[in-house]
Amino acid sequence: MMTQAFYSGISGLKSNSFGIDAVTDNIANINTVGFRGYRTEFSNMFEEMIHTQSGGTSVNSSVGVGVGVQTSTMITSNGSLFLSNRNTDLAIDGDGWFGVQGEGRPVYTRDGAFNFDADDDLVTVDGFHVLGFMGNNFQPDFKTLPDGTVDKNYVLTETLDEIKLGEIGTQEKLRFPKTLTYPPVPTSTAKFFGNIGTDPIVRSLGASVIDSNNTKNTLRLEFTKNTVQNPPGSQWSVVATTQTSDGKTVYDTKKGSVEFDATGALISTSLTSIDNNGVSVAIDLGREYSGIISVNRPADTGSSLTDGTIGGDLQGYAINQNAEVIATFTNGRQSSVGKIAIFHFQNDQGLERLTGSRFRESPNSGEALFFKDENGNPVNGTTVVNFKLENSNYAMTEGLTELIILQRAYDASSKLVTTADQMMQKALSMDA
Repeated sequence: MMTQAFYSGISGLKSNSFGIDAVTDNIANINTVGFRGYRTEFSNMFEEMIHTQSGGTSVNSSVGVGVGVQTSTMITSNGSLFLSNRNTDLAIDGDGWFGVQGEGRPVYTRDGAFNFDADDDLVTVDGFHVLGFMGNNFQPDFKTLPDGTVDKNYVLTETLDEIKLGEIGTQEKLRFPKTLTYPPVPTSTAKFFGNIGTDPIVRSLGASVIDSNNTKNTLRLEFTKNTVQNPPGSQWSVVATTQTSDGKTVYDTKKGSVEFDATGALISTSLTSIDNNGVSVAIDLGREYSGIISVNRPADTGSSLTDGTIGGDLQGYAINQNAEVIATFTNGRQSSVGKIAIFHFQNDQGLERLTGSRFRESPNSGEALFFKDENGNPVNGTTVVNFKLENSNYAMTEGLTELIILQRAYDASSKLVTTADQMMQKALSMDA
């Protein structure tokens, strides 16, 4: 029995020491972003039934030789979210893991403290590349400058609101160009709206139109009521002019006619298009009451609506709540150019722990996977929040309580070893 006491005491010291180490590690990382706490589970090492005269009853007793550490399990509950001042700081509000490129194979984490490095690659604090999918919607437009250096500029080829996830295993490092240009889109249509009235006074309407050289020009319409009218409607002449914004250069002038019915609704026009420095612009005056009208009310300044976009240079990258990496340009336009992937596992607790906030897949966790929608398309399947980070999921109150319990169990095991030693010494002295 004294030998069993030694075994029980020593195993208790080792097991509770392991538990104390786990709790102190949890407490030490209480403010570590994305930290996942661990709980220690214990079990009997060996056990022997003690048979008594009441052997067949429920009062049977047993004696063991101590306690051992059975396993250490990850706490999978989410930590609280706290505000940050960067839109590249992300938190997963639900299930899932960010993927970063480790040494040789991906590493998974809940720590979303990301940033764009000097090369505009999306990386972690210590330089690991964040994994996801590129939009592939820009291409190089390199130019050799007079001094022989190469201007490595890229041009956006398509404006995307959202980027779809690919299949698992095809994810890539999120790397973006330092210089990116939003190409100019020449104006192809100009729509006009307004009331030119019924008085025989020249009425003018204008619109800004963009040519292929990324220059914003002016399209001007002048309406003049014909001297000879053919009732019951009214007839007007219209002159369209395209010119530079300062008016020094005129690109084209077109003349036409418009006719309104007795109620002022537009019924016909012969002015259909005009040249804007080599680009044809369709002139849309509407139909009936949908564009230009001529009614006996005070004339208004009118308005216009044109398509086309002035080109712009990259202002910077940001991340929105859909985990899309958004490029913003000086012309006010935006486009998604990449998407951060959120990975999932069949058994999160089976992940192999590398640090307090980084893990690697193992046979117990299963391979990483993507959630899929009803059509079988990969999706992130969880909410990503920007301007926030996830704190440790281990509570200080729980840690202090566990620490007290484990420390008392450690003291009891130490006392058991001391008592067994004293009993052994007394037995030896009695034998002498």
